[in-house]
Amino acid sequence: MPVGSSRRKSGQMAAHIEPFRERLVAAGYSPGTARSLLMVMGQLGRWMDSEVVGERLSVDDLRRFQTFLRARGAQRVPRLVSNDPLIGFLGSVGVLEAEAPAAVTPVDELIGGFRTWMIDDRGLAAGTVLRYENTARRFLNVRHEADGERFISDLAATHVTRFLVVECARVSTGSAKGRVAELRALLRYLFLHGLTSRSLAVAIPPVAGWHGTTIPKVINPAQVNSLIASCDRATPIGARDVAVLLLVARLGLRSVEVVGLSFDDIDWRAGEIVVRGKTRREDRLPLPHEVGEALAAYLHSGRPVSSSRQVFLSMKTPIGPLSPARVTDICRRACVLADRDRTGGCSPVTAHSGVGPVAQGCHDDRGQPGAATP
Repeated sequence: MPVGSSRRKSGQMAAHIEPFRERLVAAGYSPGTARSLLMVMGQLGRWMDSEVVGERLSVDDLRRFQTFLRARGAQRVPRLVSNDPLIGFLGSVGVLEAEAPAAVTPVDELIGGFRTWMIDDRGLAAGTVLRYENTARRFLNVRHEADGERFISDLAATHVTRFLVVECARVSTGSAKGRVAELRALLRYLFLHGLTSRSLAVAIPPVAGWHGTTIPKVINPAQVNSLIASCDRATPIGARDVAVLLLVARLGLRSVEVVGLSFDDIDWRAGEIVVRGKTRREDRLPLPHEVGEALAAYLHSGRPVSSSRQVFLSMKTPIGPLSPARVTDICRRACVLADRDRTGGCSPVTAHSGVGPVAQGCHDDRGQPGAATP
């Protein structure tokens, strides 16, 4: 649908047609999908004219527009979620009115302070902060429902133990240890900020667990090679997956470190990369020649066009940085393909699984760290 005709027929959305089109192109949407979304925006503008809706839309207005489209049998109806392309755009340009925020509860206030402490004072990674925050919220909600305004002042070791008994009964030993660490952090925060008179963290017993009772999650070099060989390097996805797998296998990067890699972290001349790990730690590692070649191949032929500085991007629209969960999916998919090809496949692994000698392939023919230059 030509942009010009959209402007003539798009009512109150006419001024937003071209910016929305540019947003869709930048996000990697196909011409057909972009044209379909622009048509919906035009329908919205005309509907606003016919319904005498003001320049700004409420959520109720959008629900009525959804009903209008469904009644007409429309194939595409915008979803009232922030990741819907049209809804996200309308919110970003101020056309969609933000819903009134829910009232802030005492638990919300406490969680806000806890979050700030974890980020500013302890320097924890975003994923760790979210995990600790979720456990803290569940615990505090239970106490607030039971004790009301005195949910902190009356807090006792028995409350902590009772909560952990329920939590740990439904998770594995490893996850139970995580719950203990997460709750200890909250209790330490409450004591340090004078919200409790004594540190209840010391009242939490450790989770029992015997060393050597589980099989180590390690795969051998032959299996690593089979995972890499299972990827089709001739395709954009395959080129990306090879680079991801090599970073995990040869350098031992965690999933969050892989997705956090940016162009600014790669020094092609020196053959090094900067890895940004937990608690804001930065490590400079040699970039193996094999890994450098895989990165160069991905950047030349596999990476979608994007203004993002992150190295690894999703291949589906909207184009954006990979998530840590997607790195885990890449590892698991490689295992499935390796098993299917019968090239020495392995049980499903993740980016946290051991991969044998990390240093394998870390030197070029001269015995020095090396990297290919893109």
